[in-house]
Amino acid sequence: MNTANIEDTQNKNILLVEDDQRDAELTLAALEEQNLAHQVFVVQDGSQALDYLYRRGKFTGRTSGNPILMMLDLKMPKVDGLEVLKVIKADEHLKNIPVVMLTSSRETPDLNECYKYGVNAYVVKPMDFTEFKKAVSQLGIFWAAINHPPLPEAKGGFRLEIIQLQKCIYR
Repeated sequence: MNTANIEDTQNKNILLVEDDQRDAELTLAALEEQNLAHQVFVVQDGSQALDYLYRRGKFTGRTSGNPILMMLDLKMPKVDGLEVLKVIKADEHLKNIPVVMLTSSRETPDLNECYKYGVNAYVVKPMDFTEFKKAVSQLGIFWAAINHPPLPEAKGGFRLEIIQLQKCIYR
């Protein structure tokens, strides 16, 4: 069942950071089935994720704007998911990106560290194909269709929604 209208997905991009090709393919299949994003960008490690977000290297020409969701594996080569999370949540322009740690780690220290640095959700990947697909679909539905992220700041620090409300009141 498609839960999102195509018009609603036009500017909704998801960044999937996953070094396991099988898990990436399963995640893409689940997201595609629900029609939750205009595009899902897949990178294989934390270094590529940071290049994508900061529009560096092969991502220099990508359109501006942050993804509506980042699904981030924890254990990856080069730069791991925790390091990526720390960078994102410390950056004023990236910190509002919802980050879901989608990992096979059930280790309590990993869970605690991720929440310490601001992860929005920590999900252990189910081993069963059907359960994995269902979990990803539910995550996608929540973060891409149900959740309302903060609006960008307008000049002067006012939120766009406040300015729009004031225009309605003073007409």
